[in-house]
Amino acid sequence: MSLQIEKIVLHQLIRKSESEIDVVLRDSMLENHQVVNDLIADINRVYNNKSKAYGLFNENSLFETSVKELQCGNQDFLNFSQHSVKQLRNELAKYPFAEGGTVVFCLYRYLAVEYLLIAVLNSCHSMLVNEQLEINQTQYLDIDHADIIARIDITEWQTEPDSKRYLTFLKGRVGRKVSDFFMDYLGASEGLNTKNQNKTLVKAVDDYCHVIELDKQEKKAVREQVYGYCKGQLEAGEEIKLSNLAKELPASVDNNFSTFIASQDYDLDDEFPVDRSTLRQLKKFSGSGGGITINFDADLLGERIKWDPQTDTLVIKGLPPNLRDQLQRNHES
Repeated sequence: MSLQIEKIVLHQLIRKSESEIDVVLRDSMLENHQVVNDLIADINRVYNNKSKAYGLFNENSLFETSVKELQCGNQDFLNFSQHSVKQLRNELAKYPFAEGGTVVFCLYRYLAVEYLLIAVLNSCHSMLVNEQLEINQTQYLDIDHADIIARIDITEWQTEPDSKRYLTFLKGRVGRKVSDFFMDYLGASEGLNTKNQNKTLVKAVDDYCHVIELDKQEKKAVREQVYGYCKGQLEAGEEIKLSNLAKELPASVDNNFSTFIASQDYDLDDEFPVDRSTLRQLKKFSGSGGGITINFDADLLGERIKWDPQTDTLVIKGLPPNLRDQLQRNHES
């Protein structure tokens, strides 16, 4: 296991009313044994597999000041966590949707990078059968459904002061509200916008195909190449590297993808994380709203599916058999 825990402590936030949250503080650090290591490994796994937002500390961030004091040795990890969880309580109290939970503060190393992780985990009830075959109620930490997690890449924060991505947090099931209170709690603002970077990449690929005058089949092949590369990077836990991607794409006599990107105002970083949902646009068009959900392969547009932008209508030729059967039965009845 390449995960090495340096410091870890738990505290608890208990929602008492719509505007009141109690804090239960632990007065000592947790010992680093296998169960503790498994806990952080599970949180790290869940965190790496979820969609994240990226940010950086503001100039007046109290949380950043506390982390600096911690790194300089001017305060110990226990006092840092106790003070910080009280600040988190004050922010959570502003949002009635937040139920509190067990708060994990952990300083750890993973793949030679030092991280500071803060996670709020809910508890779930379940049933347990003991050795006497009696049923008892028990509680467990619902790590798989955690949506309040922030992580600071301490290594990047210290070595790359101009970075806009050393701080990350989950976007959460309740959307922007989770981002709001974590931004306020951390004293941070949005940095790298991964979704926008991926959207811009998709546009740049389409523009490039047009500039080097690829036909429809060639353009489809390029889109599949880009999708395959990005999917491979995602599965490997790596980021999109434009220089590597450019090597896989066709070039004309006087143009290649690297020089094309450099000559245009796309504002793309040299490297950025993969956004799975955005890159699906290379393969499919999809959307839902007003009781309608539509999803089709991108190469069908202009063939079996035609869009009229003036009337905002789609014409579909050759419906799926199961949909046609449902329509036929409905028509006959």
